[in-house]
Amino acid sequence: MHQLKGGLKLKTTAQKMTLFALTWPIFIEMLLHMFMGNSDTLMLSMFSDSAVAAVGVSNQILYVLIVMFGFVATGTAILVAQNLGANLRKSASEIAVLAILANLAFGLVISAFVFFFSKPLLSMMNLPAELMPQARSYLNIVGGFMFVEALIMTVGAILRSYGFTRDSMFVTIGMNILNVVGNSIFIFGLFGMPVLGVEGVALSTIVSRMIGLVVIIVLLFKRIEEPLPFRKFMGLPKGHLKNLLKIGVPSAGEHLAYNASQIIITYFIAEMGTDSLTTKVYAWNLMMVVLVFSISISEGTRIMVGYMIGANEYDSAYKRCINSLKISLVLTTVMATVCYLIARPVFSIFTDNQEIIAMGVTLMLLTIILEPGRAFNLVIINSLKAAGDVKFPVYMGILSMLGVSVTISYVLGIHFGLGLVGVWISFIADEWFRGLIMLFRWRSRVWETKSFVKNEPVSVNAV
Repeated sequence: MHQLKGGLKLKTTAQKMTLFALTWPIFIEMLLHMFMGNSDTLMLSMFSDSAVAAVGVSNQILYVLIVMFGFVATGTAILVAQNLGANLRKSASEIAVLAILANLAFGLVISAFVFFFSKPLLSMMNLPAELMPQARSYLNIVGGFMFVEALIMTVGAILRSYGFTRDSMFVTIGMNILNVVGNSIFIFGLFGMPVLGVEGVALSTIVSRMIGLVVIIVLLFKRIEEPLPFRKFMGLPKGHLKNLLKIGVPSAGEHLAYNASQIIITYFIAEMGTDSLTTKVYAWNLMMVVLVFSISISEGTRIMVGYMIGANEYDSAYKRCINSLKISLVLTTVMATVCYLIARPVFSIFTDNQEIIAMGVTLMLLTIILEPGRAFNLVIINSLKAAGDVKFPVYMGILSMLGVSVTISYVLGIHFGLGLVGVWISFIADEWFRGLIMLFRWRSRVWETKSFVKNEPVSVNAV
């Protein structure tokens, strides 16, 4: 907020918005961002099922490594929102600069790591030998430019925290259009171009992301009124970086636990055969359509709760989280049911293997139970983080994702031979167990003592 003469304060862009106004651009952005990753897989289904499995496993590795710079973006979003809520705009701009530079460094290191160690990483996934060449090619190209994704994530988080959620959405729309056009050119050999398959899809992904990065950086300088002190970054307060790490490192731990559990479970699924691996990829892609509702609501809620915490409006923050949870539960249940009903014709578009289609439909039926449980975790954990309570979700995440999800996946999926059905049951057990514990944590209101900024209360509307 800007301070005017006489003590009158004007609300920032984010504070003037309702949850819906904040959330719908995030929803579109998340849906398209998800589609950008999945469009490679889905368009390759017209090329071959083996290409789908190869890219699916490669993306699983990339999702894990993204966590290494995703934790900076998470900390940035929370700290910027809290500082803006407390009317500390100069601090918010300093945090933004530190986050961008830190994630550029992380991104470059991880890009080099993926490029030089792609083969050992894929071997750890128990990938069938026939899939290795395609998977390695995709991982080398996309993984070698992960620093671009790191910067897009960070700048997008900053813009959303300032309330400019539509800017990030429009950039994502543009990247998706470019990606789909590029995929079409290299998969179908349009305009006389060679049919490059997996390699062409990877190149298309990288080019579209690089163009998106240039655009979103221009928008950052256009939207943020305060000067961004890039030239003075060496003299910026060390406390900002310390707070970023306080939020980011535990958040990274939570995501690493999740992705580690997914890698282990993917290893189990690979033991079940290529058909099971391909089915999991198709089912997971359709599930993401449901998941994006919870993600977008949780992100919008995190922005609002962050402002409220910065303004010391704890009752408003408490009510905002609970109301958002109710909305998310209803939407995810409805959408999961819709996805189950359309699952068979959707899967039939991408494969004619009837065993894959039948199993995929069964998994989507189980998803009706799974996704409401996931809504608890997304909405409440993001609210806890926005309040500064970041360690508890990590401890419970490690316990549940590795202790519950991985264990039950092996026992039911491998030992008792239930296959993918056993794996999905393990997901359900993990999400509901963890989600109910997070609800208890939020209702305890322990998080009220964990804010990273202290300032005089500022009015923030709870919508």
